[in-house]
Amino acid sequence: MGAPPQVIIHPDADLLAAATAARLIINLQEAQAARGTASVVLTGGGIGTATLRAVRDSPIVAAVDWARVDVWWGDERFVPLDSTDRNDGQARAAMLDALPLDPARIFTMGDPGSTADADAAATTYARLLAGRATAGSPAPARSTADTTAAAPAFDVLLLGIGPDGHVASIFPGSPVVDARATTVAVRDSPKPPPVRITLTFPAIQAAREVWVLAAGETKADAVTRALAGACPMEIPAVGAQGRERTLWLLDRAAAAGVPALAMPAPGR
Repeated sequence: MGAPPQVIIHPDADLLAAATAARLIINLQEAQAARGTASVVLTGGGIGTATLRAVRDSPIVAAVDWARVDVWWGDERFVPLDSTDRNDGQARAAMLDALPLDPARIFTMGDPGSTADADAAATTYARLLAGRATAGSPAPARSTADTTAAAPAFDVLLLGIGPDGHVASIFPGSPVVDARATTVAVRDSPKPPPVRITLTFPAIQAAREVWVLAAGETKADAVTRALAGACPMEIPAVGAQGRERTLWLLDRAAAAGVPALAMPAPGR
């Protein structure tokens, strides 16, 4: 089992993005101070992209040595690199192109122009994950010959949540909920485009910290059900757990159904 969820609620989406950006910068700086490098897994979506813009524009962005940060993605749409549907393109425009990152440490997922199909792209990404995993990686390892069974202990893994409770490209009712490989192809996404690549829960749960971001009233039902402990097959976000910490970072609209005891005191 991962760390139980902690809920932090901000007044609105703008403050949620700004506060999450500051939290991320500090976390990555502390990781570098402790281990020399840092790693982050990015997410797409409105609040995820807004958070990246807030990192880019933060007055403390230079606290991180960005050349020593590994950048990964939780999922990707299997479409051409120049498609506006790709999460990595949105991330580059929002933050990555403005920071002094090492291109060799930006691990994008495959696309139809460079990979035979989504399954091959998923296998390639799983091997990249295994190659960066440390000897003490907490992800399951079935054998020393298995190149798809280990994942790095990411410092922070960011996830959005859909109104249906999906995270990354793990949708309700999908067999991906129970997948054991760290990265798999998705061919029947109910949200277009249908073909995707996604990290699975073994890879997600390898992270030191998992942060689930949600803004807006359309997310409130899924947030409420996830925090109430719904079945992961019905609300996959329940499986979004970090080894050391699990944060649900919400605005008030998304937190509308969260019990009063989880709400911050007035004025805080």
